[in-house]
Amino acid sequence: MKISQGYQPEFESLQKLMLQMSRERSEKKILKLLSETFVARPHVAFLRIWLVKTGDDCNDCNKKHLCRNTSCLHLVSSVTKEQGNKEWQSINGEERRIPLGFSDIGDVALSGQGVRLDNIQKEKKHLYENILRQNPDLIGHCIQPFVSKNDILGVISVYTWIDLKRIERAALWLATLANFTASAIDNARAFEEIRSLKGRLELENRYLREEIDHIRSFGDIIGISPPIVNMIKQIDNVAPTSASVLILGESGTGKELVAREIHKRSTRGNRPMIGVNCASIPGELYESEFFGHKKGAFTGAISDRAGRFQAADGGTLFLDEVGEIPLTMQGKLLRVLQEGLYERIGEEKTRKVDVRIIAATNRNLEKEVAAGSFRKDLYYRLNVFPIEVVPLRERKKDIPLLARHFLNIVSGKMNLPVPYLTELNIRELMNYDWPGNVRELQNVVERAVITSKSGCILFYLPGNSSKVKHDEGGLRSLREAQESKTVFTEKQINTKIRQNIIFALEQCNGKIYGPNGAASLLGLRPTTLTSRISRFKIKKDELCLDQRVMSQGKKHK
Repeated sequence: MKISQGYQPEFESLQKLMLQMSRERSEKKILKLLSETFVARPHVAFLRIWLVKTGDDCNDCNKKHLCRNTSCLHLVSSVTKEQGNKEWQSINGEERRIPLGFSDIGDVALSGQGVRLDNIQKEKKHLYENILRQNPDLIGHCIQPFVSKNDILGVISVYTWIDLKRIERAALWLATLANFTASAIDNARAFEEIRSLKGRLELENRYLREEIDHIRSFGDIIGISPPIVNMIKQIDNVAPTSASVLILGESGTGKELVAREIHKRSTRGNRPMIGVNCASIPGELYESEFFGHKKGAFTGAISDRAGRFQAADGGTLFLDEVGEIPLTMQGKLLRVLQEGLYERIGEEKTRKVDVRIIAATNRNLEKEVAAGSFRKDLYYRLNVFPIEVVPLRERKKDIPLLARHFLNIVSGKMNLPVPYLTELNIRELMNYDWPGNVRELQNVVERAVITSKSGCILFYLPGNSSKVKHDEGGLRSLREAQESKTVFTEKQINTKIRQNIIFALEQCNGKIYGPNGAASLLGLRPTTLTSRISRFKIKKDELCLDQRVMSQGKKHK
């Protein structure tokens, strides 16, 4: 295209462009404004914009043998007046990637110094043979870096149909505009990062609120038994690493508490641990729950939704009951664990994520692998460092500690006085096998606190006589015996009454008077109970009492 000799470009449109760019918060829109405004000027033939980014397709790049850096120039905009010239409009052509320091474009990106060629026909025609072959009227070429806070963000390359000597302020204006664009891009990226962090924080808060709603954690791991001591050593060994951990154990043993302790002691402890119960997810929603979905991806997807992996980015993802994940989903999960890449449902964009995986199961995954219901490669990926949480029946030494811990916590939550835990109570708890493990113990203690009326605590355990409620003058077993027409001798009845009084005294640790005393528990007046104690010759050494509580009582007296 020929430009008249008297042509002088105006600069008012560039001032308006800068004003528009200052209002934008999108990098893509800023570059679009810049490209369209420049190409609309009569003397501009076409322009290209590259941004410095990390390499993404290095294996397919035709310049990979020239590249010595992890970053290179990525062509993000190529605009021309020649609408029929598809090569100049494409950002996927030969110059889609340029190594830093290679060619005039790469040199500008490396040095940060702009280049101005007033007339390429006279100065470096041999370097522009391919471009001039397609458009012999090109004359001027100006290259400027985008520099913000001493960082080179990219390069703009402008070709003109006039000798740039005719434009006195051309280079100055382009340099000024390039620097302004760099600042606008920097601000847009900062705004996008803030928006992303805000969205991520909201996402983390939402998931953490969900966790709080269904998690009832009583704090750190409690126990002094050898299995617990050994497990804590294992946690200390693996926590600082990035290794995947597989926690094995029966239901109710505290596998999630172990996972939280590993996360808390890791380098990711200041980031969230996001949990997902794999057994509670419907089969068709696994992918959405893990990876998220785009609005309209399927029926019911009324808005964009981030998945658990995105919420846990930088932190830990806890996969509870991992053995429940369907076989069809296990391959997609394995890809994320191996490559750190995933896509939301309905979205082509590949996202990168950095999470540590802690999985837990009460299944025998080795048998599942042998049966073909669990992928072997996924099992080995998860089972880098296995930790077994032993059942409560194998660490009964911890039962008194756990029971007292739960008593304090539950009583505090309910704003109730902490009941006594006698030696008899402890024997009852330790004689039980606890098929539901620590969770069952927690529930039993909570129920006992609720039903405790007088400070003496009764545990409701299968096969435990302490669940029989005492009534005035005897046991329920007497009534049951009467209903079955069983006849007791006077001596048998007195023996049972005597045993009942002893049991009540033990429950209340020898205390007779007051709301927490045995008289109140039996529904008798204290004087009546004292009389019966004397009558039945019940002595203190017959009672199994908590000596610590008794000694404290003496001190108070």
